[in-house]
Amino acid sequence: MRADRDTRSGGSTRPDARRRLPADPMIGRVLDARYEITDRIARGGMASVYEAHDLRLDRTVAVKVMHPGMGDDEAFASRFVREARAAAKLSHPNVVAVYDQGEDDGAVFLAMELVRGHTLRDTIAREAPMRPARALSLLEPVLAALAAAHRAGLVHRDIKPENVLISEETDGPTRVKVADFGLARAVTAETQHTSTGVLIGTVSYIAPELVIEGRADARADVYSVGVLLFELLTGRKPHAGETPIQVAYKHVHDDVPPPSHEVPGIPPYVDALVARATARATARDRDLRPADAGVLLHQVRRVANALAAGLADDPELTADLALPVHPAEEETEAYDVADWVRETDHEPTTAMRTAPPTRAAAPPVTPGGPAGPPVPRRPRRRRTGLVLRLVLALVLVAALAVGGWWLFEGRYTRTPALVGLTKAAATTRLHHAGLEAKVATAYSDTVPKGQVISSDPDREGKVLDGGTVTITVSRGVEEYAVPKLAGRSLDDAEQALATIKLEVGGPRKRWSETVPEGSVIRTTPKAGTVLRPGHTVTLYVSKGRQPITIGDWEHRDAAKAKATLEKRGLKVDLDYDYDDDVAKGDVVSQSPGAGTTLHRRDTVSLIVSKGPHLVVVPDVRGSGQGSATDELEKAGFKVEVDHYTPYFGLGFVMGQDHAGDKLPFGSTIHIYVS
Repeated sequence: MRADRDTRSGGSTRPDARRRLPADPMIGRVLDARYEITDRIARGGMASVYEAHDLRLDRTVAVKVMHPGMGDDEAFASRFVREARAAAKLSHPNVVAVYDQGEDDGAVFLAMELVRGHTLRDTIAREAPMRPARALSLLEPVLAALAAAHRAGLVHRDIKPENVLISEETDGPTRVKVADFGLARAVTAETQHTSTGVLIGTVSYIAPELVIEGRADARADVYSVGVLLFELLTGRKPHAGETPIQVAYKHVHDDVPPPSHEVPGIPPYVDALVARATARATARDRDLRPADAGVLLHQVRRVANALAAGLADDPELTADLALPVHPAEEETEAYDVADWVRETDHEPTTAMRTAPPTRAAAPPVTPGGPAGPPVPRRPRRRRTGLVLRLVLALVLVAALAVGGWWLFEGRYTRTPALVGLTKAAATTRLHHAGLEAKVATAYSDTVPKGQVISSDPDREGKVLDGGTVTITVSRGVEEYAVPKLAGRSLDDAEQALATIKLEVGGPRKRWSETVPEGSVIRTTPKAGTVLRPGHTVTLYVSKGRQPITIGDWEHRDAAKAKATLEKRGLKVDLDYDYDDDVAKGDVVSQSPGAGTTLHRRDTVSLIVSKGPHLVVVPDVRGSGQGSATDELEKAGFKVEVDHYTPYFGLGFVMGQDHAGDKLPFGSTIHIYVS
């Protein structure tokens, strides 16, 4: 791709392109505190395209910046913004994606997908004329992109090889993408005609109705694709001229020739496809063209299938695509300006068809006259011929002048001053001027609500008699109330804020016992706060219930354990029991155990020690050995028997340990038997 490409907006780059570009003051600048300009890709008449780094999303993008002064006109800037928003809604794999639009210190810019590769112009230079199958394979993705645009109500109006980008992927398939959606329409509306009526801009692919009426629908894109197909097949454009006016003239008055006239061997059904797509609005009704790119895409696929089958001809397909012949289009012997142009080897101009001159009749020959012409009369015939030629030239000049005036001035009405009027007043003024009003609305920081911001065409701009002028009425300052987002998912909340052009701050994660994980807890500013587009709304998003990990409280003070756990939001259930090993008031055991994760209001059970279980030792002295043993064991003690000194073998308890004392349950008591 060459560095002098000046019409692309999608940013197609090649390493050697940047080295040939001069230094640019935009390099190094950061637009909107987000897009850091790193390299210039191309420079054109109205804008330059740069490679930039998106600091917010950490990605490489293409940024198209209008040249200084282009964005000063409020109507142009308003249309640029409106069309950029419309194009941003168009999501298709064969369309260069539009990411963002903005203005930074006078620099009006558009941020979009960066396509690394080359343009279709480069492919044409290398491969054209190319095989029909190859040509259609390049056109299919272009038509797929246009079909999506036409379904969305968008008309490109500037289809040309420079606006078709071909990626050079290293890790995937090569992709064809169409650039300049929306921007082409904004630029065309402002620059298609000058106040003098001279057609400017790209005319090699322009539809006839754009030349004649200055407006077009989806069929204009279909015409441009047909011209592009002719160029792919033949290696040249169907209409050529020394000036744009001459080329525009030929689009209006000349059919696109069959490509097989240039490249023999092209099947008739391919010729018919080109003819169908390029049916003119003059000699042929443009309604004979496919209604939109989707219809043409279907026809292209039928032709591609015939080519894949190796058919040299398919009469049925050719008949389906062929244009009907209108009697008014048959060639006649009438002498018109085109005849004069061809006979005199002049180049045609836009006005040359409007007022054909009258052919001068040849002087009659009298039968039976003298064999030799009289010598004295020769000078008179010579002078008569000169006079006739002079008269013919004067008539031609007058016809051209009148035709040119009618073509570029006479059939137009000037748009009255409308800016600042109310909608009703502007509509009334247009009706008085014999024009229809189409109303659009837009936000404005400077124009009060209900007043006209701009008109299309602008004041003193030309519009066909009885035509339509679009007035843009102010909706006032653009501002929105922060919606109620609590309880909604993060994705829903972000989408809701994006819809009203508010930036998302955060999200900041917080624990919540009531809001499910992933849902919005609250916003800052709060719901209902009125903000301008671009302001930031911070989202606080739930992480779910806060986990609480309990520690090891066994053999530790139960009162402290209860206070600590309750302070952390847990419930504590206490139970008490005797324990010989754990001091009274300490925790004997806990459930769940240490290290378990709980949540607020969950319950922890603690067993608290009541200390050892103490029992009064019965006094069994004087009792028989057997009964004494039974009584002590029944009280929960263990019994050991010792002989009393002197021992007589009588079996009576003469003494014992701890009679009447309190001892831990299960303690051992010694009795002494005589």
